[in-house]
This record gives sequence, structure tokens and C-alpha cells, in this order.
Amino acid sequence: MLDVKGLIASFIEPWRTSSFADNDQAPWHLVGNIEELLRQQIASLDSSYQRIDELAVHHSARMEAGAVVKGPAIIGPNCFIAAGAYLRGGVYLEQDCIIGPSSELKTSVMFAGSKLAHMNFVGDSIIGADVNIEAGAVIANHRNEREDRNIRIVYRVQVIDTGVSKFGALVGDGSRIGANAVVAPGALLEPASIVGRLQLIDQSPEIELT
Repeated sequence: MLDVKGLIASFIEPWRTSSFADNDQAPWHLVGNIEELLRQQIASLDSSYQRIDELAVHHSARMEAGAVVKGPAIIGPNCFIAAGAYLRGGVYLEQDCIIGPSSELKTSVMFAGSKLAHMNFVGDSIIGADVNIEAGAVIANHRNEREDRNIRIVYRVQVIDTGVSKFGALVGDGSRIGANAVVAPGALLEPASIVGRLQLIDQSPEIELT
């Protein structure tokens, strides 16, 4: 049986030395608890972060006018958040991350050097280091088209029942997601994955095993 508790560290190398390193939850459970985890981390941040209620922003990060960030959130060193970006539901940006214009990031963790170009939606996801998501690409987090909205994933010929109704993707380090691509809810993209422009990735059993 697949050890889902070790999945994040196997996809994302910086996880092992991050502030989340002691957390061995499955990825879908971690994002479900991300708000409380961030509140705990915010309380222990040093003076290089400016704290306003449940928002902590490193002094080297830049946020353009018109960007909206709702806490709890941690915005790390040298991150850039463009005008019109919307971050909510518990967001963690490590360092050197870019959230482009009119992009929405919800209940997600992003590691160093990862980028949303513009007009993206990424929900309930864990994004590794050096991941580039081109314009218009979406990582969806909820199967509203089905009566049974529980998310199941086919990975290495196994069906994983997450037991949750909201989860986007675990995206490994160095992955590339092309413009206007769609990653359907519940995806495990191994490090250095390539998703082509306009491509659909759907790892649901209903798709993968038919």
C-alpha cells in the first residue's frame, strides 16, 4: 500500500527542511488544516516579518496596490504579488514566489521560486519549488459536476480515497503547467511533470480506469 503520509516529502525536496517538516499528514489533510498551521507559525516568526492580524509579510516582499491577501497568510522573502491578485483561505509563500495579475490562490502552499503567471486559479494545493504555471491555467479543487464529490485519485495503479471533497493537486518540484491547461481535482504530479498548453489532467478513477 502507498504511504500517503510520505507523499509530500517525496515530491517536494524543500519540504524536509521547511517549517512543515514535522507534519506527515497526507497532502489533502494538510491543506484542510492549513489555516491552523499558519496561525501557529505566524506566532513564532521573527522581526523580519511585519504582522497585521493574521497576515505576516516579510520586509523584502512586494505587494502592488489592488492585491488582496486575507489571513492567515505568510508571504516570504522576495515574493511579489501583483495588482488584482487574490489570496485567501490560508496561504503560504516560501521565498521568491510570484503571484501574477488577476490570479487567485486559495488554501495553498507554494515553495521557493514558483510562479503563477496571470489569470490563474489554484485551490487547495501544495506546489513544489521552481514550478511555473502559465497564464490561464487552473488547478481545480472541487468536483461540483458529480453527486458524489468525494475525491479519489489513481496513482501508480492504486486508487486513493482521500475522504475529502476539496483538494486540488500536489505538484512536484520543477513542474511546468502550460497556458490554459486544467488540472482536475485530485492530482499527483511528480517532480518535473510537464502539462501541455490546453491539456486536461484528470486522475479520477472514472477517467483513468475506463
